Amino acid sequence: MKKALIIVDVQNDFCEGGALAVPGANEVIPYINALMEENDYDEIVLTQDWHPANHKSFASNNNRKVGESIILNGVPQFMWPDHCIQGTFGAEFHQDLNRDKVTHIIQKGKNVEIDSYSGFQDNNHFMKTGLDDFLKYHDIQLVEIVGLAMDYCVKFTCIDAVNSGYITCLHFNGTRAVNVKPDNGRDAIYEMIEKGVTVLG
Repeated sequence: MKKALIIVDVQNDFCEGGALAVPGANEVIPYINALMEENDYDEIVLTQDWHPANHKSFASNNNRKVGESIILNGVPQFMWPDHCIQGTFGAEFHQDLNRDKVTHIIQKGKNVEIDSYSGFQDNNHFMKTGLDDFLKYHDIQLVEIVGLAMDYCVKFTCIDAVNSGYITCLHFNGTRAVNVKPDNGRDAIYEMIEKGVTVLG
């Protein structure tokens, strides 16, 4: 059975000191590096938030405050600080992440009009990113998922992987939650398990 490791959004803006830093984010990098070193993955894929500066998920572009919600193209949208803007340092992968064995990069969130938490598709399920096509082309049947953040981009990538027919495993030690609300991370785990994701300790 061919397997892939999907590393979600380990970018400077989500790490310590970033515009949208996830608590404990830097702690997952050595774990992810060890996974790549100790396992034989057929493919290793990075996803990368890659927003235009005028992206409508940014509070600054809607005259809103960070933490408010709006309806964006029929989908509820949390208002985020400006982050992972194309071509900026914040959008780059963290320098400590070992990319020697990476075989593919998927960029997401490029459409000004709609956000894309999942590595597979945007939030209104209208545009695919190409990740599913890439995995199927390479006959991948099992995906292991790590990265940032557990209660947003990791969760939706995991759920979309299950829905796309992959055996899907989340490495709990390879992810951290934003926890806008204190229970968001815990609730994300329950939701993923309910959807068919296997959570590895």
